[in-house]
Amino acid sequence: MKNRRGLYFLLFTFNLFLTLSCSRLPDVQGKGEAFLQGVWNQDSVAHQQELQAYTQHLFKFTCDSFYVDFVTHSKVNYYEEECYNGGLWKEYAKGTYQVRNDTLVLVGDFTKSNYKQKVSGCYRSGRYITNFKVKAWNATQLQLENLSDQTEVILNLKQKITCVPKAI
Repeated sequence: MKNRRGLYFLLFTFNLFLTLSCSRLPDVQGKGEAFLQGVWNQDSVAHQQELQAYTQHLFKFTCDSFYVDFVTHSKVNYYEEECYNGGLWKEYAKGTYQVRNDTLVLVGDFTKSNYKQKVSGCYRSGRYITNFKVKAWNATQLQLENLSDQTEVILNLKQKITCVPKAI
């Protein structure tokens, strides 16, 4: 009898734990961070004339999603001739982001120019996972540091966006 009560208590506790710990995700996207909402452009790269290659970024943050266009300038050909394009090419990625303390975490995929899935072709494909340290920000400028290569990315606000969560 005593064992049976203990078993019932254990089963009740386990079911209560499952009920409280499992929750259905909402069917709308998250709100993201208010200070990021908008279109941000990297107008220039420090010392770009001296660099063999550099990439400029254009970010769009809307709710908890991001879209990024990369414009790469290269004096060195790392690709086949049809991909090198005279040392100027574009890449694209989209996904979701989170800000954790002072770190902007971007998780998504490389895409085509229409932000649809890219499975092959020139340049990078597959997952895009990047972390930036948010060094400073104000209403018109966002200063980031790429944590994988310590490059500085200074973005200027081009258009403010108000988050209107969409159904997923």
